[in-house]
Amino acid sequence: MTESTKNAGDLIDLDVSGVAHGGVFVARHEGRVIFVPDALPGERIRARLVDTRKKSFWRAEALEVLDASPHRQPHVWRQADIEFAPEQRPGGADFGHIELAHQRELKLEVLTDSLKRFGGLDVPASIVPATPVLDGDGAVRDEETPDGTRWRTRVSLHVDADGRVGPYAARTHSVVHVDSYPLATEAIEQAAKELSDGAPGRIDLIQAADGRVRVVARPDERAPRPRSGANARAVREVVVESVNGKDFKVDAVGFWQVHRLAAHSLTLALQNALRSIQPEGAAIDPDAHHLDLYGGVGLFAATLAALGGKSTRVTTVESSARATEHAAANLSGLSRARAETGRVDRWLKALQASATAADREQLSRGVVVLDPPRAGAGREVVQRVADLSPAAIVYVACDPVALSRDLATFREAGYETPRVDALDLFPNSHHVEAIATLTRTAAPR
Repeated sequence: MTESTKNAGDLIDLDVSGVAHGGVFVARHEGRVIFVPDALPGERIRARLVDTRKKSFWRAEALEVLDASPHRQPHVWRQADIEFAPEQRPGGADFGHIELAHQRELKLEVLTDSLKRFGGLDVPASIVPATPVLDGDGAVRDEETPDGTRWRTRVSLHVDADGRVGPYAARTHSVVHVDSYPLATEAIEQAAKELSDGAPGRIDLIQAADGRVRVVARPDERAPRPRSGANARAVREVVVESVNGKDFKVDAVGFWQVHRLAAHSLTLALQNALRSIQPEGAAIDPDAHHLDLYGGVGLFAATLAALGGKSTRVTTVESSARATEHAAANLSGLSRARAETGRVDRWLKALQASATAADREQLSRGVVVLDPPRAGAGREVVQRVADLSPAAIVYVACDPVALSRDLATFREAGYETPRVDALDLFPNSHHVEAIATLTRTAAPR
């Protein structure tokens, strides 16, 4: 069979050579790049072509391991193992077949490659597990499990037209039945197993700091609703999360980090990043104006206030009015903290138009924290932040490519980062949370 006659559905043996962004691995056949999941660099696999439409690359699905990597392990989610048919493998644990330490090596490789390729940045980078929670005596109260399971405090399942409840099969919108949820906490797994059927749509399971699991049905508005029953309407509920002794109100279905140690780990990472810039004295200027952009319910704003003191001027900006409402309540004990609702790009534009010379001077001594969605902050927001000339910027990112592009834009504006540190807040998946600290070192290019 010649290359020109190969089509989706054809079987092919591949030598896997590397890892790519997005939880897939790289192989080549007759000079063409083929992306395939459920593999490992150094392996030889048998795969089925699934998309041969593009000239630059094809996609395939792994069916069998012919020569295994020494880093391959039995999948932590049994039904996602390569022994199951691809259409039956649940998504969300695309690195679960890889030893945990090697997962982190691959994630670091993707991060450093993204920084170079998309940001033109050759800087040191590291990745570490979630930070353990210690009690008052320094003993470990909570930490990552040895195999990187049992960390999800929030799980979204789907309900198809037949009422079947479960996760989507990887890279599809087809619901599959599973008998375990190893990445979820044990309480969420038990609650998920007790679900039998529902209206087409989604079911969210949320375990807050009190330990109780909320089950929230979110029927598809386009589908007929049942006349009665618990799944007829999603109910809004406020839960309380606790981070380092401080409580945060958040809607049960609102945004909160899914790893049970994530908020704690990110808070400490932000503190350490700012203290590394200012190793002596206060980590931030208590008399400056600090910004928390894409601030959610105020987690990082509270961290900034804790570093500068209760009278620190900090403003958190979030597009969700409901989240801003919670942020205002969560920051209510801080005399100069404000929570404002608005799209970050528009809010920054309005700030620049109205800021006085005194306002700009305070902002220039302040810190800006950005925690944008997966797509990144984007050129306009980055340039507007740089125009404020803050003393330091801390960028928290869940996508290394978006981060790299934004760091390149910051570099054009005169901001550099000496290194990028990452936290493995999504074990057994390809996702990673990266933190970059930037300071102004030059005039804009």
